[in-house]
Amino acid sequence: MTIYNDEELDAAVKAGALTPEAAGALRQFVGQHRAAPDEEQFRLLTGFNDIFISIAMVVFLTGTGWLAGKTSFLFGGTVITGLSWGLAEYFTKRRRLSLPSIILALGYGLGTAMLFADLIARALGQADMFVWTNLWNAQFDLFTVAGFMTLAYLAHWWRFQVPITAAFIGLTGLTSLLALLHVFIPGLPYGAPWLHLLGGLALFAIAMRWDMSDRQRATRRTDVAFWLHLAAAPIIVRSLFHLLGVFSPGQNAYDRAGLVIGLYLVMTLLALVIDRRAILTAALIYVMYAISALIRTAGSPEVSFAAAGFVIGAALLLLSAFWNPARKYIVGLLPEHLQGMLPVTAHGPKPA
Repeated sequence: MTIYNDEELDAAVKAGALTPEAAGALRQFVGQHRAAPDEEQFRLLTGFNDIFISIAMVVFLTGTGWLAGKTSFLFGGTVITGLSWGLAEYFTKRRRLSLPSIILALGYGLGTAMLFADLIARALGQADMFVWTNLWNAQFDLFTVAGFMTLAYLAHWWRFQVPITAAFIGLTGLTSLLALLHVFIPGLPYGAPWLHLLGGLALFAIAMRWDMSDRQRATRRTDVAFWLHLAAAPIIVRSLFHLLGVFSPGQNAYDRAGLVIGLYLVMTLLALVIDRRAILTAALIYVMYAISALIRTAGSPEVSFAAAGFVIGAALLLLSAFWNPARKYIVGLLPEHLQGMLPVTAHGPKPA
């Protein structure tokens, strides 16, 4: 099956093969007649060639970066950054391969981290070879490295607009901001859950902005929203569970399981409303742990984890089978102005 993306349609318009009106009509037609607009599709593979190229990239960048890094982190980071950008000019900018583009974005981030870490270490006279633990021991180092990485990823987004880059911008920017707060407020507890929760909610709000701009999920905007949700969900879930003392010492296993299951049900409703499964996936390990502890307390320690997997797995499979009808029902209960902001349901009326 041949799939045409936005860039190819724009190129066809520039070449005169399509009129702007025809390209717009095609986008609208595809958006309105997609079989299941709320299946949370995102572009990752167009064929096995993507996997083959990605493996080759990982091997090449790892080998080259290792050899260059034997000289210094500065040289190694410069080489990895330059190669990742150069390869992206062809595989991302020209060929628009999704998985290789993700690998190159990751490589670019790793290269810039090495590069800026070494530069900052040299500027502060710490060492020729930057000690990575200093990123966590010195908040100023973390603030500067994450801040420069954010700027580097902004340049990457400006040039290539790879959807996952938006998530990297959000994560590095959030890390830099949190580190800056610890610089100016030394007594602030590191890893304060409420701070992380606010940061995760900010990323979630940005993801929802992207989601609301493409309710049909027919453009690359939905891919950007997907990665932002995937970045925000673990931060929100972990912070929320810690704030509520889910895993505080001495808590009763029954109370813990009840609280976790109750929160997971609330998250399930939210996931159905916004049609994003990332938050359920992020909370899965916590639910598994809580139910496993409950079964272990009830007197079956040898089967606790397996039994928890059976219960959670069966529930998620049932939910996935009835996701569309359940979502249609829940969204139908919401006010009309809210329905108009959410992704359209699979079998509901689709706006022009």
